[in-house]
Amino acid sequence: MRNSGFWLIITGIMLIIDFYVFQVVKSVSQNTSEKTKLIVAIIYWVISVMALALLISFPYIQYFQTSKTFRNYVFSIIAGLFFAKLLASAFFLIDDVRRLFMWIGSKLFSNTGAHFADEGGNISRSVFMNWLGIGIGGTLFGTLLYGFSNKYNYQVRKVKLFFENLPAEFKGLKIVHISDIHSGSFQNKEAVQHGVDLIMQQNADLILFTGDLVNDRHEEMNEYIDVFNKLKAPMGVFSTLGNHDYGDYINWPSPQAKQKNLEQLKQVHAILGWRLLMNEHVVLNKQKAAIALLGIENWGAKGKFPKYGKMSEAYPGTEKYPFKILMSHDPSHWDAEVRTKYADIDLMLAGHTHGFQFGIENPYFKWSPVQWMYKQWAGLYEEGKQKLYVNRGFGFIGYPGRVGILPEITLIELG
Repeated sequence: MRNSGFWLIITGIMLIIDFYVFQVVKSVSQNTSEKTKLIVAIIYWVISVMALALLISFPYIQYFQTSKTFRNYVFSIIAGLFFAKLLASAFFLIDDVRRLFMWIGSKLFSNTGAHFADEGGNISRSVFMNWLGIGIGGTLFGTLLYGFSNKYNYQVRKVKLFFENLPAEFKGLKIVHISDIHSGSFQNKEAVQHGVDLIMQQNADLILFTGDLVNDRHEEMNEYIDVFNKLKAPMGVFSTLGNHDYGDYINWPSPQAKQKNLEQLKQVHAILGWRLLMNEHVVLNKQKAAIALLGIENWGAKGKFPKYGKMSEAYPGTEKYPFKILMSHDPSHWDAEVRTKYADIDLMLAGHTHGFQFGIENPYFKWSPVQWMYKQWAGLYEEGKQKLYVNRGFGFIGYPGRVGILPEITLIELG
């Protein structure tokens, strides 16, 4: 946040885009009265200058640092404006390329009688492309604003998974899978309580949480311990750590302070009554049958995400069990290590991606920008006899909303 050079570059890019978009705004308002043109220009530049001023002031205003809620909303609105204008500019650029070729044509064929421009040599903008760009950019910005209302719109997704090697005693076992709570982002305790109530209404035999309980610090859970300690299941509640749980994304006064935060976060899991699995496994028994549940620390194959997880510690001793479930926060772990080295892991549960909290999803089509980085990013994936389920996340981080990809509570029934 305090890299002034970075923020100056971003501000410069935004300013260039602002001037570019304003040329189109002037074009679509050219047939209106002078008063209307002036009002449109004033509104446009007041909004643009305010956004730029807020962006420049981000590293220097203490309130933005202490109030995460205010900061996230303001930053999301600024980012929404930027991406809306950037998307609109793509359509304007297509039209400008068209105008450029027509202008070149007017120069090359000026003696042939072909007419590409008006008497002054000007080639007008396409009214259609102008309004199309404005419409699509405005729609994007509007959906981002609307998405603020979706952040607690929990969806229960019911999935039946069939495995040939599942012991008969475990047929019909119900598992609630949740991930990415990110308690540091919450602003509405009552809404979060509603989500926890939905979880309990599923009457699951087992509840599994696959990491990112907090954004950075263990104390982010203080206000929500009395909410999440209501999670109970006959066979227990088990959890793992995600990349955000280690406090890797903030500056600590010392390595000892960072480690202390992690140890205190582990205690939060214990206080909640959750069994935190740290590169280990437990045996789940039902009548005379048993299966293995493995849980590892965060292991990510993408970007700079950490590889704290150790399958070499969690796996030994599970070989004798006919069925195995792995809890691993990052879905990239599946292709990178699980499928290549541990072919008898029947089901892996992950989270991490949040589905980018933005995308399009219906029974026939699923898309999100996050798929450009993650092959498996939301829902069920199968390779041979192995299955991976990626939860879309219970909470949110950064952008305080959801567009298209809603917060998820997964009810898995084994068969």
